[in-house]
Order: sequence, then structure tokens, then C-alpha cells
Amino acid sequence: MRKYVIAAMTLAACWASAGAATNLLNVSYDPTRELYQQINPLFEAAWKARTGQELDIKQSHGGSGAQARSVLDGNQADVVTLALANDIDQLADRGLVAANWQKRLPLNSTPYYSTIVFLVRHGNPKGIHDWSDVVKPGVGVITPNPKTGGAPRWTYLAAWGYASKTYGQAKARDFVRRLYKNVLVLDSGARGSATTFIQRGQGDVLLTWENEALLAVKQAPPGAYEIVYPSVSILAEPSVAWVDRNVAAHGTAAPAQAYLRFLCTPAAQEVIARNFYRPRNAAVLRKYGRQFHDIKLFTIDKNFGGWRRVQAAHFVDGGVYDQIVAENNR
Repeated sequence: MRKYVIAAMTLAACWASAGAATNLLNVSYDPTRELYQQINPLFEAAWKARTGQELDIKQSHGGSGAQARSVLDGNQADVVTLALANDIDQLADRGLVAANWQKRLPLNSTPYYSTIVFLVRHGNPKGIHDWSDVVKPGVGVITPNPKTGGAPRWTYLAAWGYASKTYGQAKARDFVRRLYKNVLVLDSGARGSATTFIQRGQGDVLLTWENEALLAVKQAPPGAYEIVYPSVSILAEPSVAWVDRNVAAHGTAAPAQAYLRFLCTPAAQEVIARNFYRPRNAAVLRKYGRQFHDIKLFTIDKNFGGWRRVQAAHFVDGGVYDQIVAENNR
């Protein structure tokens, strides 16, 4: 125990040496690069005005599941801003994050939300309008790997929920199997799949975050892509937490906690909305509401029994997703 305390004190001293800015590492999921590049300077300035302390916030991005595993393997994240509550639950199960992490911040530690939509090419040549269209033979689907990313797990569950509602629970598994039979490339995260679809020109439809689809339309030549909202999708709630074990070692608990609370302020909520994530602040949502399409959303808790149940049934090694992949590869 004494060795651990000495090591932690030494690491904290290196992390915030005298006269230097305090480093804060945000380990996040794929599409949030631009979001935090804009939020970080705002918080750094606010923190300096409040405390006089210089902060230097670093970012790390990748598939949400892969990012969670990197923290489990020793990535020195002060905060995690991941696509799934389940990814943070895994850190809590290993003692890196407090078990009650969701209750420590406003809005159940979900400062914004999103959903899953379809991005298609000009004119929508394959006539893709709903989930039933993406399982048709000859439709090339691009979506990331549910074993490594957050968006693909939301996508998988959105498809499962649609199939259960439309055809009945007994037929949902085969519907999802047919969807993944059409997947041409399984990238590790949402941004990689966007690159495959947009820059490499593969596939007829990209199943992705709403914010990624809106960003793609904004950045592309006019009319190059169209967003298709299916009849129903899922309420996707990315979650945030500070990593208790690491902030204790680094001496960064105060700025890490303040940083995550800052995400719920009107200033940060404006940045969130401008980056096409749906803000929690009602006034900001009204201001930017025109860019978000009304869509029926079901939830992970009500429709699937929560993330722990979903993880154990679908995404563990040998779970339903692995079984589907094995069947498609026969």
C-alpha cells in the first residue's frame, strides 16, 4: 500500500509540476473531436478566471469500447466521455470509477443525446426509407463493429427494436442477421465508417450518429448526400464520468469534475448544438430545433431492460452478435 501511495504522489507531481499547466486527459469516442476542440478552450479560460490555474486539456479518440478497454489497460484518462453507459460501467466494475457515477452529475451524466439515422447518396438510388430497406438483397451497408464502437451498438439495438415492433420479437434476430449480412466493411468506430462511405465511396447507406450525418451533409458539396430518418430509432445517450483512481493520482479531481459540469452550462450546450448533438438545455434546443428531425425513439431501459442485460445477452464473447456473425460466415 505504501508503494502505491508513493507512486501516486510521484505521478501527481509529474502531472502538475510547479509553474506548468495542469494536464487533463479526456478519453472520448470517435466523432467528438471537433466538439471538444471547441469546448476545451472555453473551459480552460473559465477555469483560469475562476482559480488562476492554467489547464491544458488533451483529447484521445477511438471506438467507445476500445477506448474503455484502453483505460482498463492503463490509459491515464482523467475523464471519459464515451458513447455508452455500459463502457463506463466496465470501468466502475474494475474500481476505476465510483459505482454511483451516473448520479454524481446532472442529467444522469448524459449532457446531450442523439440517435441513429441513415446517410445515403444523391437521389437515394436504392430507395432506402426505413430499416426494412437496409436488409434487402443488394444493399451495401456501412456501419462499425459493435464489438469495438458505441454507435454500432446503438445501431444494432435500433434495428432490433424496429424488427421487434414491426415483425415481432421472434423475428428480430433474423432481421438483424440479414442486416449484418449486407454490411460491406466493419470499421472500429463511427468516424472510420464515415471515411469508408464518404471518402472511399463504398456502400449505399451509412448507418450512423445523427450528428455525423448532419456534419457530412454540411461539409459535402450541396446535394451530395441525403439524410433518411427511419420510422423509429433509439434514444442514444453518451455518458461522461471522471476516473476516480486517476484523478486521485494526478491531483486533478477538482478541474475534472468542473469540466464535466461545464458541459451542462448554456455556453457548452450551444457548442453541443452547433456540432449537431441534441442539447439537454431546453432553451438551446428550441434555438437549434430546426436542424433536428422529429422521430420516435425507444429507450435502452424500457425496451431492452438496461445496458447490463443487453451486454450480457448480445455483446459478450459468444453472445447473440457473435452468433449472428458466425451464421453469416458459414
